[in-house]
Amino acid sequence: MSTGVLVRSPVVMREVPGRYGTRVRVPEARAPQTRRSNVRWLTPRAFRLWLEVGLRGHTWKGVPEQDWTGRMEARNTAFAELLFSSGVRLTEGASLLTFEMPQPALGAGRFCTGRLGRAVTKSKRARTFYVAAAVVAQVAGYVESSRAAAVRRAQRQGRYEGLLQCRVVRAVTGLRQKTLHWSDVEGREGRTPLTDAGVAERMSFYREGPQGLEPLWLWLTEEGLPLRPASWENVFRTASQRCERMLAGRVAEPPFCTPHMCRHSFALHMLVVLHHVMDRRMGLSPQERRNFQLLYGDVWRMVQDLLGHAQVETTRDIYLAPVADLRLRSLLAEPAPLAEGAVAPSAQWVSVLMARIAQESEGVQDLDVTSGLG
Repeated sequence: MSTGVLVRSPVVMREVPGRYGTRVRVPEARAPQTRRSNVRWLTPRAFRLWLEVGLRGHTWKGVPEQDWTGRMEARNTAFAELLFSSGVRLTEGASLLTFEMPQPALGAGRFCTGRLGRAVTKSKRARTFYVAAAVVAQVAGYVESSRAAAVRRAQRQGRYEGLLQCRVVRAVTGLRQKTLHWSDVEGREGRTPLTDAGVAERMSFYREGPQGLEPLWLWLTEEGLPLRPASWENVFRTASQRCERMLAGRVAEPPFCTPHMCRHSFALHMLVVLHHVMDRRMGLSPQERRNFQLLYGDVWRMVQDLLGHAQVETTRDIYLAPVADLRLRSLLAEPAPLAEGAVAPSAQWVSVLMARIAQESEGVQDLDVTSGLG
């Protein structure tokens, strides 16, 4: 019997597109039932409880804890709401510049649209994202309150003076294809197409405000400096730990959340809503609704487009596993009641339906109805 090392690996490999557009090698075969990711979901009411307790500092009774400071509460809650409402990835949402966020407008409808540059997306393709108008207003409130205060403090303390990585944007030209015209600390001038600006370059963009330099990066630290995308993981982790501490003994399983879980939950929520919107518009009978393969293929692709997935299989097999095998069969047999003039089910009805999905599916967090917190 000989000992030693193999001359070459016995595992047959193949090349696939990698995360950042490069080619990577992966095993050719894998077990058919292997779970490719530890995906989790939150129902809207479970997310709401996590938000109120973890980020807003409420107790299980729904009131702020006595020693809660909440210095960055407006920023943290606005960011979490943005991810949950739009389904954008952590880096995509964390890298937005102030003028990339849709602006609140009267009569704009329930949703607003924004644009993600290809340099910050996983697929390296620019895409449109949709976010609830109420969340857009919430982000605008953060910009006008705690963000503005952080910028003023930083200006008074001279934090923006002498920055080594600082490009002052003098003008933004173009409509759909925007270009940033800037000058750096050494007086050099340059132009950067917005869609080509990566995370590091975006963090270096500033503008001349009424009281001096201020960052164009949307999400700032208490010191008024750009908050790195990776820092959001700790914000979510701390909020989940607070839920565990405050809700222990009050609910069977205190909710926890990560930035990517917001994306998973958005996908599941949109699938449920789009199923019923399509169903209503096409005026199908209960029998026709059950034919999932023929009827709802377009709905899967709608969710795929919203998430920016290259393959519909990723949407179907990973993000939407709770309903991938038509677990909505019995639920879809009961059409959602629509208010007069409405095109989508009410938030309350969707919340109840999501709770039913949570009961039937593994990995979907919901509230313990016996706790009295639902």
